Amino acid sequence: MSISKYMKRNVVSIPDTSTVREAAAVFVKHHVGLLPIVDQNNRLAGVVGLRDLLSLVLPDFVNFVVDVDFVHDFGAVETTRPSAAVLDQSIKLLMKPPITVNEDSGLLRAYALMLQHNLHDVPVLSKDGKLVGMASRVDIGTAILSAWAKVA
Repeated sequence: MSISKYMKRNVVSIPDTSTVREAAAVFVKHHVGLLPIVDQNNRLAGVVGLRDLLSLVLPDFVNFVVDVDFVHDFGAVETTRPSAAVLDQSIKLLMKPPITVNEDSGLLRAYALMLQHNLHDVPVLSKDGKLVGMASRVDIGTAILSAWAKVA
């Protein structure tokens, strides 16, 4: 079973000339967790995740504490916003190298790659390296499970 049959083809992406502010607006508008960043030829330049943007306002101590269950409320930190200077920076400063699969990738291979790299979504590329889709763990998992119904 190839991922191309189960991926989402209507992919929301942003150009690599975008700002952090523009990326945040796309996250809000489209309710996505991973945003592909493409160059002028629709080739994947990188990705930025929702957690990358939220880390701009997360208190530093969160990275040093094993368990934040003891923190009942972050208080005034809850209303922290990045400065205009940070929001107007290039998204290239936050983007990460993408982990991708090709459109002819098998579902189990794609799922294993996602587990190995703790991904919830994975960009799918065509043979010529262009962004053609996005697949989630749910897309892949339900496709695999649907084949179980045919087991006698």
